[in-house]
Amino acid sequence: MSRPLHRGATGIRISGNSNDLWDSQMKDKTEKEDMDRNRSSDQSYLALKFPFRVLYPDNNSPSKYVNCENGFASDPFSVGSPRSRHKLTLLLLKLSLAVIVVLALTGSFWWTISISTLSRGQILHTYRVLQEQLVSDLWDIGELSLGSSRLHELEFCSQESEIYVPCFNASENLALGYSDGSENDRHCGQSSRQSCTVLPPVNYRIPLHWPTGRDIIWVANVRLTAQEVLSSGSLTKRMMMLDEEQISFRSVSPMFDSVEDYSHQIAEMIGLRNESNFVQAGVRTILDIGCGYGSFGAHLFSKQLLTMCIANYEPSGSQVQLTLERGLPAMIGSFTSNQLPYPSLSFDMLHCARCGVDWDQKGGIFLIEADRVLKPGGYFVWTSPLTTARNKENQKSWNFVRDFAENLCWEMLSQQDETVLWKKTSKKSCYGSR
Repeated sequence: MSRPLHRGATGIRISGNSNDLWDSQMKDKTEKEDMDRNRSSDQSYLALKFPFRVLYPDNNSPSKYVNCENGFASDPFSVGSPRSRHKLTLLLLKLSLAVIVVLALTGSFWWTISISTLSRGQILHTYRVLQEQLVSDLWDIGELSLGSSRLHELEFCSQESEIYVPCFNASENLALGYSDGSENDRHCGQSSRQSCTVLPPVNYRIPLHWPTGRDIIWVANVRLTAQEVLSSGSLTKRMMMLDEEQISFRSVSPMFDSVEDYSHQIAEMIGLRNESNFVQAGVRTILDIGCGYGSFGAHLFSKQLLTMCIANYEPSGSQVQLTLERGLPAMIGSFTSNQLPYPSLSFDMLHCARCGVDWDQKGGIFLIEADRVLKPGGYFVWTSPLTTARNKENQKSWNFVRDFAENLCWEMLSQQDETVLWKKTSKKSCYGSR
């Protein structure tokens, strides 16, 4: 006999216990919530990992997705070809370039703001300075453009003005009342100004190139005669030869020692072997007083020594003019003035060979000026007939110079013939007691 079917319960087994049914439903609900939470965490992880997967795909990691029948991956985050990765790389580069451009524009805008915040007074001051400089430059250009025309407007000076030196005119100074040697100093007056163009000497020729021009010059370039050479009392003036066109300073007179022997003698008096060792003794700069024609300085120039020639103003302009023509440093100056145009402690040696300075006059003020420009440890060389004089007057002058030099803390090292050499001490005790 067949069993009757129950309506409404086809294929379903109904548990007889209601509590088991409630527990089963709660368990299914909890598992569903856990699955939803895991799915959301996986999606966030994939979202963070996506950029790195695009640029650096992991070929070794197994794919969670299977390939479809047409061969394309079903993973939406995977890149199918290198072309896609290249496009994404270009996109990132463009974004970086855009960021750089934005930063550059921001910096430029900030710099413009900082410039605009400057004070108005400073900007106006800078503009005024530039405007003044522009006006000055334009003025200079105008002066240069009018230079040639202005030269034609000036008249030429007379032939007597070949040796004209501004503010030096002995005859005019004597007429103004200057005497006792001060007539040879620099005195500028209203009558000393001239507005004319000084012409070069007649038949002036271009000097010879150095060092030939140091020893040979053209006679037409200087105002010098044979009579002036023979009548000169300076030792270095007579150490030269005068012919029709040239003056040579290489000759050695049989009556006088040459400048080489003279400088060698000074070196031996210091205690050196020769003049080439002057540098070892600390001698580098020399002031040649009454230098004649600069033969002493020209010789020492080859020994790496710099000699400045200083001489009184002469109407003939012989000493300084001829020394400059030889290419040697020289200037007009006189010990009769209050002070030489040099700072204190300027020279390592002072040289006076029959220079014509009366060192015993005016209470020794000339020796005080020599002490001012001479460095401590420097040398003072004096060549004069007074050092070997026998008459009472010359001996009195010599004794005064010798005693005064000792009071200046100068030590007399040696004396040979007419040449005497002192050394300025560097001991502080002597300077405090003088």
